[in-house]
Amino acid sequence: MEPLLVHGKCSRAEARDQVLRVLGDVGMPADSFDKFPHEFSGGQRQRISVARALVLEPKLIVADEPVSALDVSIQAQILMMLKRLKEDRGLSFLFISHDLGVVRHFCRRIAVMYLGRIVETGPIPDIFDEPLHPYTQARRAASPIPDPIVPVTFAKLTGEVPSPANPPAGCHFYPRRPRAMDICRARSPSLIDMGGGRTVACHLYGANPEEAIS
Repeated sequence: MEPLLVHGKCSRAEARDQVLRVLGDVGMPADSFDKFPHEFSGGQRQRISVARALVLEPKLIVADEPVSALDVSIQAQILMMLKRLKEDRGLSFLFISHDLGVVRHFCRRIAVMYLGRIVETGPIPDIFDEPLHPYTQARRAASPIPDPIVPVTFAKLTGEVPSPANPPAGCHFYPRRPRAMDICRARSPSLIDMGGGRTVACHLYGANPEEAIS
């Protein structure tokens, strides 16, 4: 109720009614209103967090790892609920996650980041079917399709992840990539338009191949 009252959206009685409606939208019973946090399971608390985000009727929700701490079965329930809310309410989500399987299920477009920089963007099917950036390729290989017929290949990354507080010069990813060029050490790559709504920040798609050292 607090956001509704702080922003002067309605009276206390009207705020209670609004909260009960939103709780119903996320699959929580009306008696949840009078319970304490310790009386809820992890999945229920996550639903309540979604209700808190919905109560002011936003158009955009930033969801930072919304299902990472939940069991797989509960994850599926929360994701289906979020997809239903997205369709019913016309919501947009900025969905932040390290789980590519979850991203593939929920999102339409993806921006892949490494040490605070976007290295690749594009529609979900294209990124998963043909990743361009070496880091995206490694992440994609580490998230295989659950199909025994599809062969599994793992891209091996070497070296340690640099400190975000003191990243390397040039491309942040070059110390760990299997192929590196002199330009990678000297200059940070800009996002290159690859067509079809895709961009990639990698000198492989803009540098002279003769500059490759290995």
